[in-house]
Amino acid sequence: MSAALTGSGSDPALPADLVEVGHVAEAFGVRGGLKIQPYSAQSEALLGSRAWWLRKGTEVRRIEVADAKRHGAVVTVAFPGVSDRDQALAWKGWTVLVPRSQFPRLAEGEFYWVDLIGCTLTGKNDSDQEVVLGTVSEVSDNGVHAILHVACVEPVAPGQPTQPLLDARGRQRETLVPFVDAYIRGVDLDARRIDSDWPEGF
Repeated sequence: MSAALTGSGSDPALPADLVEVGHVAEAFGVRGGLKIQPYSAQSEALLGSRAWWLRKGTEVRRIEVADAKRHGAVVTVAFPGVSDRDQALAWKGWTVLVPRSQFPRLAEGEFYWVDLIGCTLTGKNDSDQEVVLGTVSEVSDNGVHAILHVACVEPVAPGQPTQPLLDARGRQRETLVPFVDAYIRGVDLDARRIDSDWPEGF
């Protein structure tokens, strides 16, 4: 593992806004290339950043990225000083992080999944009144569109205290909401809120 690297897990110079965007899945070819598996269908953050941070356990290293490109569902990349397959395989399993501030700007109406996580989701009750349904805990992709995984709460009016909505086993319920125009009315990242027409209890 001979790439020119800097940084450590306790380095105060590490960016405060690092976001996990993927992991090293495998070597690519015989000349030191690597396959990166993105954590979402959006790979712009990987492709648009000149430097990545790689983490394994408590160790964090900074790498200058060369020749990152999409290759099907993965991103292929070359690291400085990594010139053969064995060197590339030494990176397998490392997590890839990129500062949120380096993410490329998206078009109006487009959002990075990481920005949706933690947002409050509102919906409609039987009286067509707006209620809080829960908090987005994860975003996934079904191959057609993004899916919001929502940790449900007892429905209340926006601004009121919330309590987790539990199932029969005492676990917090989760609902899956398609992130499509048919259900989503608006996203306000500043307010950390997503308004939808998703029905209460669905």
